[in-house]
Amino acid sequence: MLAQVPQPLRYAEALLARFIELAAVEQADEVLSTLLQSAAALCACPLAQLYLLDDSHTQLTLAGQWLDGRATLHSAARLPSDYAGDQLLQYCLCQNQPLSLGELVPSLHPVDFLPTGARPWRSLLCLPVRTAQGQIRGVLLCADRGPQVLDSFAVSLGQLATFALARWHNLQQPCPAARPPGSAAPRAEMASDYGLIGDSTAMQAMYRLIGKVLHNPTSVLLSGETGTGKELVARAIHRHGSRSNRAFIVQNCAALPESLLESELFGCRKGAFTGAERDRKGLFDAADGGTLFLDEIGDMPLSLQAKLLRVLQEGEVRPLGSSTTHRVDVRLIAATHHDLRALVEQGRFREDLFYRLAVFPIELPPLRTREQDILNLARHFAEQACAQLQRSPCRWSDAALAQLAGYRFPGNVRELKGLVERAVLLCDGNRLLPEHLSLQPRQTADDAPQNLRARLEHVERNLLLDCLRSNRGNQSRAARELGLPRRTLLYRMNRLRIAPGEI
Repeated sequence: MLAQVPQPLRYAEALLARFIELAAVEQADEVLSTLLQSAAALCACPLAQLYLLDDSHTQLTLAGQWLDGRATLHSAARLPSDYAGDQLLQYCLCQNQPLSLGELVPSLHPVDFLPTGARPWRSLLCLPVRTAQGQIRGVLLCADRGPQVLDSFAVSLGQLATFALARWHNLQQPCPAARPPGSAAPRAEMASDYGLIGDSTAMQAMYRLIGKVLHNPTSVLLSGETGTGKELVARAIHRHGSRSNRAFIVQNCAALPESLLESELFGCRKGAFTGAERDRKGLFDAADGGTLFLDEIGDMPLSLQAKLLRVLQEGEVRPLGSSTTHRVDVRLIAATHHDLRALVEQGRFREDLFYRLAVFPIELPPLRTREQDILNLARHFAEQACAQLQRSPCRWSDAALAQLAGYRFPGNVRELKGLVERAVLLCDGNRLLPEHLSLQPRQTADDAPQNLRARLEHVERNLLLDCLRSNRGNQSRAARELGLPRRTLLYRMNRLRIAPGEI
């Protein structure tokens, strides 16, 4: 860490003294001014600035500045939330790596965020400020009016900033009040839920993963059962990330046939196919600079998977009917309820595309593993339904809440939302009761004993229903998954009395 620093032993002693000084500080504001003074002194720069992200990761704030021996702390001065005019800060945040410039060129490096003076700034060091868990919380900046190579200070200053940030947060926490003997400790509040509902252990783990990928251009693969809220998570990543001011485009890969899906994604040129009367941009062009969310990526045809892989690897798009390519900057988030690894083994999904998509996988927990979130979600959906119907809020009876808590919700959050909305419609007063929920008891056997044939038919019926539901009622895909001809599947559905309303 100190190999490239001039006089490394003396620098190490000075760095240790700064750590000791920060540890002794007892005021939160003094921590920031001490950090800025330390950063400026260690790298012999007259200017040090600290920019901090807010809890939503959408607003960057100039928290403090050390300039020519004087510290100034800021609370209201803010940069634009999209960092559009400050490419250097944006690069440091989005790339999650230090940026060192030994010779600033005004025409190439806009530095409007730096204070003006008689002499221009010549050298600059920007480095991401991280928490002890590795999450980006801001940018530490040092600048000099003369040419200077500052990259050798990046590692040590980054560690100093991490220590100072932890000290600053600790000093901001109120002292815990004395609790009566035997009382339970208060529950810790979540640092950020990204607009999602749930504070269960599974959701907290997912929030930590979201925080790791917000300001990185890495592709994200969302997996989980149907109804767990994959599109909501994708929107949360976009809304709280560095591309929040750009487009968020959604496309369901199972909703269109192959020929239409290709032109929808990549665009087409006039005359590329019958009906192509003009040039048309695809969704990759529409999402340029923003985020493209591809739902049900497991249902994408193999031929299109190869073309998608080209976009992910090279960032190039070739419209249908065109002989040239052009570059796009798109953050891709894909989602599926399938086991893509199993599809790869079956030859139904490209292995190279799977590994390219699965750089950062996030598994969404099913609702049955989030028991403590069910009641909060039910109350939220009831409030939403009452607001849409313009009626007074409904209160939950204890019996209704107990019935919800004991149900396993095979349809996950989507099923819970539908149950609550129907309950609000059925409720004549303002109190939701168990009979409004219409929950059927989940029994697998009748009261009378069943013979072997009846039990085998029961197992087969459940298997067919699960497969049809996972494929959203698409009988052709369900038949392929089961290894049956479609005619045989229809015959078995008719024999086992599987109605369309059950799927």
